[in-house]
Amino acid sequence: MKILVVGAGAIGGYFGGRLLEAGCDVQFLVRPRRAQVLADSGLVIRSAKGDFHHPHPPTVLATALRERADVVLLSCKAYDLDDAVRSFAPAVRDGTVILPLLNGMAHIDVLDKRFGAAAVLGGLCVISTTLNERGEIVHVSDFARISFGERSGARSERAAAIETAFSAARFDLRLSDTIVQEMWEKWVFIASMAGITCLLRATIGELVAAGGADLATTLVAECAAVAASYGFAPSESALRRNRAMLTDGASPLTSSMHRDLERGGATEVEHLIGDLLRLGNARAIPTPLLRAAYVHLNAYERRRVPGSRSLH
Repeated sequence: MKILVVGAGAIGGYFGGRLLEAGCDVQFLVRPRRAQVLADSGLVIRSAKGDFHHPHPPTVLATALRERADVVLLSCKAYDLDDAVRSFAPAVRDGTVILPLLNGMAHIDVLDKRFGAAAVLGGLCVISTTLNERGEIVHVSDFARISFGERSGARSERAAAIETAFSAARFDLRLSDTIVQEMWEKWVFIASMAGITCLLRATIGELVAAGGADLATTLVAECAAVAASYGFAPSESALRRNRAMLTDGASPLTSSMHRDLERGGATEVEHLIGDLLRLGNARAIPTPLLRAAYVHLNAYERRRVPGSRSLH
């Protein structure tokens, strides 16, 4: 099975690296700058689950991509989605399966429109990783999981084949028959975590110590209400887990969006928070705290890119 991993950053590099470590046929579609880093230093993963170093990971630039992929593992930032689609499109032929790991749901519409719904699985990952100053992938959580499946809920031969191919890698893997529900549940959690950590500019532990635990749980409730209005109410176990993680006074965790904000980088505000806010507005769901987070991040993006009227 030929696996094309789009990008070799913190997430794509981690999961793609673990697949490479397990002996899978992996190629990384990268930009020239990342290709140079990988050529100079190799692909490096630092993790409590075991370090990994491949001195010469197989890479390809978009301009040289010719070969068909069996699976496209897509984990780009939402604001890079259009460019990513153009870059990996030559590898998508009859039978190619696209497995996206992006948060939110808007990317599914983009992929369906470009490649057809039949080519696109549902998927998500649960992990916390970052790139250090040397371009190494640093795994900062004790969990790493991919969940995926047919959006219809059916079991298929192609999903089973992916499960078999990925099963030897050093991360947790789950073939799900409720993947769309799980994607919505993760969206509720990620939007809540990103919204509250960015709005308060703090890690979970810091905002709890400052007296903000009730704000975190309020934001969870707002996001969950939006999901419920579209038929994807989070399970009570998911809500308990979300509330527990976002009110853990000892937690050093924060959102990747907060890290992006602190370093002055672009954020996924439109895809993660803006889309949920617009869906809530369409159903007249009150989301004042979500709106506050969106306005805060929107103002940041407009200041970061002077003259910008659209964040897409």
